[in-house]
Amino acid sequence: MTERNTSTDSPEKRAAGIAAAGLVSSGMVVGLGTGSTVAYTIKELGRRVREEGLDILGVVTSYQSEMLAIDAGIRLTTLSQHPELDLAIDGADQIDSELRAIKGGGAAHTREKIVSVSAKRFVVVADESKTGTQLDKIVPVEVLPFAKELVVKKIRELGGKIKLRSAVKKDGPVITDNGNFILDAEFGVIKDPEALSLQLSAIPGVVEHGIFCNVDELYIGEKDGSVKIITRQK
Repeated sequence: MTERNTSTDSPEKRAAGIAAAGLVSSGMVVGLGTGSTVAYTIKELGRRVREEGLDILGVVTSYQSEMLAIDAGIRLTTLSQHPELDLAIDGADQIDSELRAIKGGGAAHTREKIVSVSAKRFVVVADESKTGTQLDKIVPVEVLPFAKELVVKKIRELGGKIKLRSAVKKDGPVITDNGNFILDAEFGVIKDPEALSLQLSAIPGVVEHGIFCNVDELYIGEKDGSVKIITRQK
């Protein structure tokens, strides 16, 4: 399980991931996100379980994070058993100055959003390269295969340029853990992420999109190994 995880060492990602793991204490039920930075969080939590007796339960957002958590020795549960989580920790593809994020590079954003909204506190871990003043990255949109053409039409009407995400090591489209397609939508600079979020969610056939407007805190790993913490202003 190396792709989109710690296949190459990154001091910035490691610093942010490990720092966020320090928020977790025994008795918590924690949402575990997907991606290269949160992989450090999962490994650090596993170390604390083994060496410090940390007693937690994890709710994973993808097959990938499930395998990492199992390898780390973290006990897992489900949202059916624990519908309210104490904390969710996840990465981001991009996050702006107002803590609005784009996620979904790993095609797990539907479950990531469900887990993040189920948590009392949602923390994003990232390196400096993922931060900016405005969002302008591609927005992943998970769609029902039956609705693909309708969703393409509606997103184009919103000004988006659309591409069906293709698999890298197989012919055909990427299939999510939920059995759906991913459309990558390019809008340029997104001036009003909240408005676009609502517009995308209103399209029939859209399962979920990658704009997250519910981040509570951001842990940024910097090149010197320090971590900057930014909290959303209430």
